[in-house]
Amino acid sequence: MNDAAPVFEPGYAALAPDEAPGASAYVFPFAASRLLLTQEAALPTAAALSTLCCELGAPLRTFRFGALSGRPCLMRVWPDAAAPARFIVGDFRRLWGQWPQAWLAAFVRARQLAAWCLDNRHCGACGQAMDLHATEIACVCTACGHKVYPRVSPVAIGIVVKGGEILLGRSPHFAPGMFSALAGFVEAGESVEECLCREIREEAGIEIRNLRYFGSQSWPYPHSLMIGFIADYASGEPVAQEDEIEALGWFALDRLPGLPHPGSLAARMIAAVRASWVDKTPFA
Repeated sequence: MNDAAPVFEPGYAALAPDEAPGASAYVFPFAASRLLLTQEAALPTAAALSTLCCELGAPLRTFRFGALSGRPCLMRVWPDAAAPARFIVGDFRRLWGQWPQAWLAAFVRARQLAAWCLDNRHCGACGQAMDLHATEIACVCTACGHKVYPRVSPVAIGIVVKGGEILLGRSPHFAPGMFSALAGFVEAGESVEECLCREIREEAGIEIRNLRYFGSQSWPYPHSLMIGFIADYASGEPVAQEDEIEALGWFALDRLPGLPHPGSLAARMIAAVRASWVDKTPFA
């Protein structure tokens, strides 16, 4: 028996809409950017996929996007449609506790690619129909040849440290009682570090220094790449930006509020800073 943890390897190849996926393939069906799963939060069987095709019609796009432990991963994408009664929508946050990491990695890639191919059904240059390139991960205009590659939107996210406290904020759309790191999208011409300094200044009214890279995480809402830093407080008094942050403050590392999901980059950064504080070792 093979007990090795599953491994996801990204890849790409276009398939014809009516091409059979093969008995060994995992098929990820999407209605717009919503993954359709069985009631048990599993990928649909071949019979269930046939039911989907009967109810939703032929998929708009069908292509291979990688492999899980050597088995091909395919996705079928339909335009926006309600999930049939026997299916549920696979939410990334909920699947965190149910799917292994390799499966989550496959889902993150697939969800972003579903949004990409549906956003590019028509050419932004001439308005004609787009189609998938056979071997290159690109949408290609059938008239003028314009290519569109999958979009990745970088986001700077940071934990600001002041002694035994960290700065956390609360967005209006967070779950009740939850606080997290401050973050924002990188603008044209900015470095990621410049973006974080600007976002902290805009959202909290303070200055930061000594930024240290922590790590990154692909985030499929819909195509973000979270890039995390630990930073030291420099100056200023926290003032929450109106319409962006509904609560903001310094929290002692031994009295933290509700935090994001443990698998999120923000939660991992908070845990690392807290562990460094408990061990009395400066976070390098």
